[in-house]
Amino acid sequence: MRVVKSGLAAGMMAGAAMLAHQAFAQAVPAPAGAAPAVRPAPPPPIYGWVPKKNPVQAYVAPNKPWWKLADVLALHKGQASWSQPIVRNKDLMADWHQLAPGAKKPEVLYADNRVAMIVWSGQVRVSIKGQEPFVASKGFEINVPLRLPFTMETVGSAPALWLEVHEAGDIPIYPDTGTSTRPADIKGVTYTRSILSGGDGVYDGANKPYLDYYKDVVGANGRAGAFIASDHMFVNNIRGKGTPTPPPTNLGHFHTNYSEFWFVMEGNVDYQIQGVPVFTASAGDVVTAEVGRWHRASFGGPVGQMATRVAINPFPRGLHNYTPESNGRQ
Repeated sequence: MRVVKSGLAAGMMAGAAMLAHQAFAQAVPAPAGAAPAVRPAPPPPIYGWVPKKNPVQAYVAPNKPWWKLADVLALHKGQASWSQPIVRNKDLMADWHQLAPGAKKPEVLYADNRVAMIVWSGQVRVSIKGQEPFVASKGFEINVPLRLPFTMETVGSAPALWLEVHEAGDIPIYPDTGTSTRPADIKGVTYTRSILSGGDGVYDGANKPYLDYYKDVVGANGRAGAFIASDHMFVNNIRGKGTPTPPPTNLGHFHTNYSEFWFVMEGNVDYQIQGVPVFTASAGDVVTAEVGRWHRASFGGPVGQMATRVAINPFPRGLHNYTPESNGRQ
């Protein structure tokens, strides 16, 4: 979630709602020439006794505080196509995927949840039911609603690499085209031919098929903001200029019921996570703060250089808990 000066006091549900409101507002650009929106003043702090894990939540593989992209690539050196689990928690899971030139993923859909992706290298043609196929390259963020079949196909001479995020435990459904064969069963699952009900998922004003982040935000010097803000998934771009790292006494905040992770899209981001030495993550890295751990993110140096972290968690209105001494500010 966002670790910024506009945060509010511990236990404050109204403050969380304000953060979500701001994220939604950032996701919809103002018309050209329009006067800047005036943000309402935050409500006064409300204090509460909040349950915090003690001892703190342990990191269990594949989870770890800092997955460096270089380390992931080293694990799969010489492989053309591969996948690497990065995040597993009770709400979400995330994996790196690389697809060899000319290779294509089978068409799949997911029953009740969205899929989010961030493309990092190469080019991949994305075909989603009801949408014109598009080619995604570095910096594209992709949003596939529930029950929309989609495929991924590498184009060009280089492999395509992307981070893919699902709801925890989601298993793909393979459309039956009449000529397709029954998928192989996996542990604990028997694939059964069925009629699918419930209708297709849809795009709306707050959820678009894709965002070309480097063109539409970095190239245009635009405002970052929420890319996906829906039930069970929040993908929020947070961009700013490099600043001096705050002192260790600034703990940031913690979340009561969920873990949070970030993809570093641009520049450097400094992290302080409870029980972990302070570190600076670079573009392409993935960072996780387990549930209940104090954590703080700040835009890394050099001072003035822009940086972006993409915060990913299950709740657009997730609760932030701050120390009373902070007055709800980082």
